[in-house]
Amino acid sequence: MATTAIWDVNDRLDRVIDYTTNPNKTENVDFSSPDFQSLRDVLEYTKQNYKTEKQFYVTGINCDPTIAYEQMSRTKLQFQKMDGILAFHGYQSFAPGEATPETAHAIGVKLAQKLWGERFEVVVSTHLDKNHLHNHFVLNSVSFMDGKRYYDNKTTYSLMRQTSDRLCREYSLSVIENPEKGKSKHHAEWRAEQEGKPTWRGLIREDVDKAIATSMTFTQFIAAMRKQGYEVKTGVKYMAVRPPGKERFVRLKTLGDDYAEEAIKQRILQNRIPKRPPLLPEPKRKRYILRGSIKTTRNITGLQALYFHYLYKMGILPRHRASNKRTHFLLREDLRHLEEITAQTKLLCAHSISSKEQLFIYQSTLEQEISALYADRKAIYNRIRRCKDDVQIAVYKEQISELSKKLSLLRKEVKLCTGIVSRSEEMKQKLLQIKQAEIHQGKEEKAHEQRSRSSRPNRQYES
Repeated sequence: MATTAIWDVNDRLDRVIDYTTNPNKTENVDFSSPDFQSLRDVLEYTKQNYKTEKQFYVTGINCDPTIAYEQMSRTKLQFQKMDGILAFHGYQSFAPGEATPETAHAIGVKLAQKLWGERFEVVVSTHLDKNHLHNHFVLNSVSFMDGKRYYDNKTTYSLMRQTSDRLCREYSLSVIENPEKGKSKHHAEWRAEQEGKPTWRGLIREDVDKAIATSMTFTQFIAAMRKQGYEVKTGVKYMAVRPPGKERFVRLKTLGDDYAEEAIKQRILQNRIPKRPPLLPEPKRKRYILRGSIKTTRNITGLQALYFHYLYKMGILPRHRASNKRTHFLLREDLRHLEEITAQTKLLCAHSISSKEQLFIYQSTLEQEISALYADRKAIYNRIRRCKDDVQIAVYKEQISELSKKLSLLRKEVKLCTGIVSRSEEMKQKLLQIKQAEIHQGKEEKAHEQRSRSSRPNRQYES
């Protein structure tokens, strides 16, 4: 059984860059224009040695995989089509234990040849780093034959899935005979699910499920969604909701077949049928330890205080929350960035950084140290070129390795510093939005309580 998917790769798209960047590889100075950065990144990711057994399972179709980036770039330059979608990132996953690496790679190569082999450059990589073997395809968006673009649509994807199923049958692998419709996901959502991180679309599904579970009528469902802070648009062709703090509405039907308006109404009707819910195990919660005493944490100010307050509002600190109020949607969404936020908090605390001025000074110190280490490493490279003693060369290489490790750690800290500057402003904006929403909600609750009191009959009883 093989499942398939395909996404477009756009210029400097954050989700692709974060997912595919491979910092362990040396960048080639040829075709180093930032215009094609995402193309370079996705190619680097699909060919990583630790995923492909030292690139044994990497094949180029109409291109050499070792210089595929340069060849694809030349095609775009030749036909003057450097803008728009740079490439397409395809995916084909096999059931655990069903295919060998050789079989999975052979199917992937045949699939690429049948679909794109006559007109496009493609790199096929079989990744072995998960329980399930899976193929990645990097397809140039511009044809080397005629310069025409590849268009990904329902027809081409259907052909991809049908061809994949046919090849699976040829190799005696199982096939999903009746695939569910409406279950496709955006690349960022698929990625986050693979990494066990929440997505904002997933959070909407979670809130819709909760509202359905507590409703007996569609009107109650809408009220439950509004109570969770959503703006609900009804009476239109496609029902849509806007999460708290978001600018755009999301059509519920895009979340899957179970979330279309009619499907939601049918699910609500099921609530009227008495049934005993199964006992589910409690979800495991991650534990975070805050070292130090309450006395010391009370004295923190500036950026440190902002980060600690944000983690508190996210429900991470303290271990026993002072309030049982539901975490705001904007903060639940940020749980996907928890590792980064935690690392930034540790850096601020470790170096007692409270203001942006202190942060800039520390970052400047790091950058100076990086420059010095680069100079030291370059000097050692020059010594290697002049050295003819193998033993001494080995010593030099060990020194280079140590310097590279230090540089890697320092670059990570610089990246954290840069991230703190932008994230701290986002934190302030989100906390302000939440505070304003809480004040507005408090006023509405107070007004509702006053209306309820005034509507009650004023009865006096005489003794």
